[in-house]
Amino acid sequence: MEIGVIFAGFGGQGILLAGKVLARAAMERGFEVTWLPSYGPEMRGGTANCTVVIADEPVGSPIVDSPAVLVAMNEPSLERFAPRVSPGGAIVVNSSLVSQRKERADVKMVFIPMNEIAQELGEPRCANMVALGATAKILGLFPLEAVIAAMEEELGARGREKLLKINRKALQRGYTLVS
Repeated sequence: MEIGVIFAGFGGQGILLAGKVLARAAMERGFEVTWLPSYGPEMRGGTANCTVVIADEPVGSPIVDSPAVLVAMNEPSLERFAPRVSPGGAIVVNSSLVSQRKERADVKMVFIPMNEIAQELGEPRCANMVALGATAKILGLFPLEAVIAAMEEELGARGREKLLKINRKALQRGYTLVS
């Protein structure tokens, strides 16, 4: 088994962090994992994406040509990566920033208003965790608790309890929005 996931969006949306958390969760569960970031020279506002490969044997390449899951946090990311998603895969779309509703009949399309949910939770920067929660549910490889533990490890606990609490809620919301 080898599953490729691409997280894509603007710099500053937490794309790389979401990928790192997924990779850590998988690694902690005994999977073989690669995480490959890609971003432009801009700190915020440029494009950013990362690929995560999760496998039950050593990963041959961190490059993902046909991901099983795409998380598109904005319209340019959806346009760029959606055609590459494997038939039978899934595309998780941030409907807060993607106005088009181009559907692919051969993949599961999940539209979630991630920015609005993040605002509701009181932290605009947690839209990435909403996306990650949905991705974890789609993948079905490990329980949400594994992703929560990985998020806490990545962010660190010292003085961040409020942020961790909001991110836990964001992960749970994304997880519950996928049927």
